[in-house]
Order: sequence, then structure tokens, then C-alpha cells
Amino acid sequence: MHFTRLLVVVLASLGALSPLAHAAQPNLVFILTDNQGAWTLGCYGNTDIRTPHIDRLAAEGIRFTRALSSNPVCSPTRATFLTGLIPSQHGVHSFLDPKFMMGPQAYNTLAEFTSLGEVLRDAGYTCGLSGKWHLGANLTPSEGFSFWVTKPDGSTREFYDQDIIEDGRVRKESGYTTDLWTRKGIHFIEQNKARPFFLFLSYNGPYSLGQLMLNPARNRHAEFYKGKPFASFPRDAMHPWQHANKQFHNAQAAMERVAAETSGVDDGVGEIMATLKRLGLDENTLVVYAADQGWMGGQNGMWGMGDHFRPIGAHDLMMQIPLLFRQPGRIPASRTNDFLVSNYDFFPTVLSQLGLGDKMPQKPKSPGRDFSAVLRGEKLPWDNTVFYEMESCRAIRTDDWKYVARFPSGPNELYDMKADPRERVNLFGQPGTEAKRDELSKRLDAFFHQHADPQYDVWNGGRSKASRLVK
Repeated sequence: MHFTRLLVVVLASLGALSPLAHAAQPNLVFILTDNQGAWTLGCYGNTDIRTPHIDRLAAEGIRFTRALSSNPVCSPTRATFLTGLIPSQHGVHSFLDPKFMMGPQAYNTLAEFTSLGEVLRDAGYTCGLSGKWHLGANLTPSEGFSFWVTKPDGSTREFYDQDIIEDGRVRKESGYTTDLWTRKGIHFIEQNKARPFFLFLSYNGPYSLGQLMLNPARNRHAEFYKGKPFASFPRDAMHPWQHANKQFHNAQAAMERVAAETSGVDDGVGEIMATLKRLGLDENTLVVYAADQGWMGGQNGMWGMGDHFRPIGAHDLMMQIPLLFRQPGRIPASRTNDFLVSNYDFFPTVLSQLGLGDKMPQKPKSPGRDFSAVLRGEKLPWDNTVFYEMESCRAIRTDDWKYVARFPSGPNELYDMKADPRERVNLFGQPGTEAKRDELSKRLDAFFHQHADPQYDVWNGGRSKASRLVK
């Protein structure tokens, strides 16, 4: 009896000293898509496009109904996800020029900041990128990533027979690149299943832009969508501010291609989730699904994102992104949340959820807010206000209102978002709205005065790391 008790004490003591006795550090799988409005997914109400795996991810965790990006273009939003900083802090105001991605002028636009991959690397994680980078120096692993499979450019001309970067070299990938990113992501997970890992699975689909929109889809979903009516894509007269993408308006071929590529990404999500389950990593892996920015497919006669309009656009659907978090046992299932959150809130929230909240970089100070308590089912006071900027266009979005300002001389916009959620009636300059306009204008100016770095504050003579679309 005494020997048994002694054995138990000894084993308990050894266990207390063993790292295996402690709960393993949670893994992170961050799935980020390219140019995807939340409205294109079944879990956000779309009945035309098949996304069963993403819908299941939402059902098994929490879905944010009002997540907005702080910019409508890929390079700036990806920089914001990884640093918690807004464009007037990190300096990437638009999509990055090809010369900064490959060649003698290539450089890493995030080098001056501490990013998510670097924080996790320093915390003992192995970090891997599979998919689009578009933040400079694409040929060379950076920002804490040791596994690095990407593409040389930022835009997508097609999803087949494309150049990719692997092992520091450019090669041709004859197959479907959406499937390639999934395969490489699975390989990374399998390689690192016994240690904490961070997989940045950065799809360049569905993309929803460029001449490929008029090319027939070639993936396994192409036949299903052929001739489908697509009631979720409104047919409307083209908006007078439409500057690019005019050839896609009310085009059946474009709708079919968007749908097929969206379902192609969904297949990859299903394979990643099946891999986590097969390897016994399900409960110890935080999975986040998001898009870099929103996208419009005919609503208000608009196709694309903010940079496809003149003046630069700031419609809600150019900002609204899917945002899903799942971790069985840590995040209760079947929940939604209506907070207004931004992609600059992602970094502090994820670090806190991983137990690394004290590692959030403090210089420069992120405007991001930690909403991880909501993930765990706890109550949290929240200010439903988010901010947005692209070059000379800035906006503030609150529960009830949106104010859009364009430097230096407009046009400006003001919307009552409760009465006019589709933003059809611009109230700027209308009698009786002066007080609300002035209030929102002051709040917008105060936010950027607090957070903007003078060297990247384009409203006050600062520069952009990318070429300016609008001077």
C-alpha cells in the first residue's frame, strides 16, 4: 500500500516536470482568401454557391456578421492582418508593385514591424506559408516563416499552368493552384504535427477579378454552375463611378467563374479540416477563416472593390469579409456575433486566444482591440466603430451611420445605415444632417491623428510603399 502511494507520488512528480504533462500550445491555421465578399458563402445566406465545408466551420464555431476590412485591396489588408496596423501606419496603401516582389528592387514591406509569424516563431512555433504573399521579396522566406511556398506576383491571371515559388526557385505548376496550396498546407501540418505550428494558408482564390472571369472554369464544380440563374448576383444598371471591371456586369460567365472558384476554395477547407481530425489535432488547433477584403458582384450596379471605382469606393460590401473562428472545447459552437470588428482587431485577438496576449507588439501601437473573450462565450463591452482608408479616401462606420471623406475636395458621403443599409441615398449636404456629419468627421480625424505615422499619412503629405492610384 505504501509502495503504491509512493509510486503514485513519484510518477506525479515526474509528470509535473514533463512538458507532456501540460496542455500543448494551441496550433493556428489561418485561412485567408482573395477578394471574397461574405455574401458569397452559404453561412452568410448565399443559396447559389456550394460551400458546405466553410458552412460547417461556421456551425462548429463562431461567425462574425459584421466584420469589415480596413482597406479594399489585398496588399494593405494582408499587412494589417499580420501586423495589426492600418495602412497609414504600415505604409502599404494599395496593391504592391511587381518590381517590389521580384527582382533587384524587391524588399519585404513588413521588415520594420514585428508581425504575427515573428511573434509565434519566438514563442516556439514553426510557421509556414502556403499561397499568396504579395507583401514584397516573394522569393525569400520572411516574417518568421520557415516553410514558404508562394507565387511570384500578386494578381491572378489564371489558376492553371502558373508560376509558383518553392525551395527558393520559380517553377511552373501545371495543375490547379487552389489544390496546390491545400496540398502544401497539409504537408506542412503533417511535418509539424508533434510541435506547435502556424499555417498561413493564403489562397489566391476565388479572386473574382481580371480576364479570367470570362474564361470557363475548369475545376470539379464547373459543370454544376453552368447556366445557373444566380439570384444572389443582382442585375442592375452600372454605377456611374465604375472605373474598371465594366465587362463583368451582368455577365453569366463571370458569375459562374466566381461560384466555381469559391467552391474550389471550399474543397480545400474541407481537406484541411479532415487532416486536423485524422491527426488528432482538432481540439488543439484554432482555425480562422477570413478574406483579405470584401467584394461586390452587382449590388448597387457595382462589380469589384474600392480601387475599381473613381472616386475610390467605400461601400460596406467592399469591406465586409467572412470571419469565422473554430476550436472545439475552447470556442462554443453554433454562435454568431454582431459586433463591428475590423481586420486590425485580428492580431491582438488571436494572440490572446493562443495565450500570448502579452506578446502583442506595442511600437507602433495597434488600434486593434482584443475580442477573444467573445470567442470563449463571455460578455464583453464593445464600441461598434471601425475605420477604413485607401489613399485619399477615409471612412468611419458606426452602428447607425457611415461617413466617407475624400481628400482634399470630396465627394463625401453620409449614410443612415439603419434606414438605408444598401447605401442608396447619400445624405451628405442634406439639411438636418450637419450635426451628425460634423460629429463623425471629428471622430474620423481624431482616429487618424492618433494612429497615423506622419511618413505614411497620405492626407498630410506622407508616402505610400505602393504606387498611388489616386493622387
